Amino acid sequence: MFDEADDIHPLFHGAPSTTAFKKLRKRIVRHCREAIEQYGMIERDARWLVCLSGGKDSYTLLAVLHELKWRGLLPVDILACNLDQGQPGFPATVLPEFLEKMGVPHRVEYQDTYSIVVDKVPQGRTYCALCSRLRRGNLYRIAREEGCCAVVLGHHRDDILETFFMNLFHGGRLATMPPKLVNEEGDLFVYRPLAHVAEGDCAKFAAAMNYPIIPCDLCGSQDGLQRQQVKRIIDGWEANSPGRRQVMFRALMNARPSHLLDPKLFDFAGLMRNTGEFEENSTQIPKLR
Repeated sequence: MFDEADDIHPLFHGAPSTTAFKKLRKRIVRHCREAIEQYGMIERDARWLVCLSGGKDSYTLLAVLHELKWRGLLPVDILACNLDQGQPGFPATVLPEFLEKMGVPHRVEYQDTYSIVVDKVPQGRTYCALCSRLRRGNLYRIAREEGCCAVVLGHHRDDILETFFMNLFHGGRLATMPPKLVNEEGDLFVYRPLAHVAEGDCAKFAAAMNYPIIPCDLCGSQDGLQRQQVKRIIDGWEANSPGRRQVMFRALMNARPSHLLDPKLFDFAGLMRNTGEFEENSTQIPKLR
């Protein structure tokens, strides 16, 4: 059914007919659907603000969500949104023209956060934190104006894994970007449907579809970012032991509070031993916790 021109969303028109691409596409769609179902993202008749930066991940997100909606598996209204943050040389016409051609409902908003970030962040420091806060605040505002209940982001499995190690190495906490959360104001969900999708799959998909990729000229142009350092470390682990990324990602889904050290998550003080008499010759195998 993937080969019929009338059985596909326009975002997939012109897709390669190779077996390798069909497998890639099916894998991405399956992983996205699994995350949506596993983390309870669907509210029937809801409206989602799907954030489109022009990078490989957001193009993949937009295409897969429309694929699921096209096939009746995602009963929500989708509004694509690009926030033009005023970076010098940003090709402002690329995304509107692409979205018009694809027949995708969208909103493009201009807010010059670039000048604020460059002015406020000391020379030599990275822009990511402030840039992200300003961008997120504007996206929340737009979501409210458009009657959306959720802001949908294109973070993938590798983003989530890298954030975990950044928090571990630099933040002193075990935390990452969850697939689903509620914003601080409590009125919007934040979803990451690509949570189970590998970055490499997003790159292959966007390249095969020849989507007009727009590079980030702000944070993406800075050297020495903590995320890039963590990425290189994980790349090294993956090279030495293929599949290591997926094993580490599965660990994030298999936490054992009783085997960590946070007394807020597990009542160590209230943990009691069995005060019954121990039978020296008992053949019962002790239970491991």
